[in-house]
Amino acid sequence: MSLSPALDLTRTASVPAAKPAASGCSAVSATKSKGFFAEPLAPMATVVGVVILVVLAISYARSAGVVAALWGASGLAVAVWLRHARDTTFDLCFAALIAVGILVAEFLVGNPPVLSVLFTLANMIEIVAAVVLVRRFVPSMNLASVDGAGRFLLCTAVLAPLPAALFSAIILQGIFGTPLFYSFHTWWMGHAMGMAVIATFGVALAPRHLTVLRRPMRMLETVVVFGGLSAVSWALFCWLTIPAAFSIIPLLILVAVRFRVLGTATGLVIVSVMAVGGAMAGAGPFALAELNLAQRAMLAQIMVLLGCMPVLLVASILEERDRMSDSARAAQVRAERASEAKSRLLANVAHEIKSPVGGIIGIGELWQTGQLGPVTETEAEMAAMLVKTARQVEALTHDLLDVARAESGAVKVDLRPTDVCGVLEDVRRGLALRPDAAGLRLEMVCEGDGVVALADSQRLTQVIGNLASNAVKYGASGGVVTFRASRIQTGVRIEVADKGPGLSIEKQTQLFEPFNRLGLERSTVEGHGIGLALAKRMTELQGGSIGVDSVPGAGATFWVELAAA
Repeated sequence: MSLSPALDLTRTASVPAAKPAASGCSAVSATKSKGFFAEPLAPMATVVGVVILVVLAISYARSAGVVAALWGASGLAVAVWLRHARDTTFDLCFAALIAVGILVAEFLVGNPPVLSVLFTLANMIEIVAAVVLVRRFVPSMNLASVDGAGRFLLCTAVLAPLPAALFSAIILQGIFGTPLFYSFHTWWMGHAMGMAVIATFGVALAPRHLTVLRRPMRMLETVVVFGGLSAVSWALFCWLTIPAAFSIIPLLILVAVRFRVLGTATGLVIVSVMAVGGAMAGAGPFALAELNLAQRAMLAQIMVLLGCMPVLLVASILEERDRMSDSARAAQVRAERASEAKSRLLANVAHEIKSPVGGIIGIGELWQTGQLGPVTETEAEMAAMLVKTARQVEALTHDLLDVARAESGAVKVDLRPTDVCGVLEDVRRGLALRPDAAGLRLEMVCEGDGVVALADSQRLTQVIGNLASNAVKYGASGGVVTFRASRIQTGVRIEVADKGPGLSIEKQTQLFEPFNRLGLERSTVEGHGIGLALAKRMTELQGGSIGVDSVPGAGATFWVELAAA
């Protein structure tokens, strides 16, 4: 869009938001500078780049008769500044160098001294504002997260150029009488564009990305994809005149999928240069007869900022997902190793306990029966207590061994057609002989004939026995334990129900965790908290599922579902 000669001297271009550092890129560069003079090459190279970008932007804008619609000097300065050390000496010296570079470029393109100084000040306002805002609100500069990328763009592309745009608009209105709003949005759009594409690319670029290109196939893919993107961008924005600018978005999404944040940032640089350059040259889909050059440039800016920049967030989501997946896999490996170590420990402890406990039981029984000599009534009672306690420890060692074997995959199951009602009857009869089941009514319900499941009869008996033992321990106050077997659509369902106090929802979620007795560790009810965990594992090994239905005060029903034979 044509502007007055006075405005041709300005670079009223919007600055885009510098995005948080690409995935893996920290706020401070991988090699932190320890002082301004410790790494002079990067600052000096940045100043040269700033001078070149300013001269090119203003010169091209004047030749096209419009203001520069893509101002990359601020984006370059912000990216390099953010990637280096934050000590005061570096900040002051770097800011001074950038200011000198911009001022020199202003003089090189022939701007009057007063305007050169004022526009240099405006540029420095937005550069410093972007650096301060990013350090305050996006200290990690992590472009590999949606939150980090969004904050980075907000700070650099949206907020930082605002005071500079207002300052420049006031200058132009006071000196040349240019409408305030016109100058404001022209500056802001161009500088926001430069920040969004140049600063993002500079912050995202990291040495580790370049090492990936050493692989021949990856290098070939990179050349093909970005070569194709460049060709399509040139065709859409510099050759064809059909309104098909949206066609570039699927290609950018492909780049995001294959190359994540850095690749997307690179693609945005290519698309932005082609779109804005074509519009200012009067070519491409924005070269409509009823629009002037300024309006065409603005359409190209809007297309890039609102149509293409969101693809960067897609890349951030993908990279964040990759990072979370890697963390999850690493955590899974650590958990599996810890579980294997725990299983080995349980097996070793159980083996170490089993032998001496067997000896204690043997000695206790000999003592109790008087085979070691005459015993008094009190001594016989003590011997019986000793044997009982030792057998409890022996049962615990067997359970520990079963848990260790199940978790290590050493337990083998032999799945055969199994008469579920017969298993339940065997468990019921064994339970009736236990002293703690005295006074309980043990009911048996077998719904239908031929309730046959595909199961390992030994392991199924162990599972039902653990459920029945729990029902007696914790539900004896209800006076009845019911065993039920029935056919369901998906197979066979087995239930062990009691009329005890029941379980809360919170306790139900913790019920099958090993060694978790739900706060009953100090109660009179004996147990070690691995029976249900073992039952769950044994059920899963048989291809079934296990659970509980309970309401506090109304008892609990433990169920097992298996495939029908």
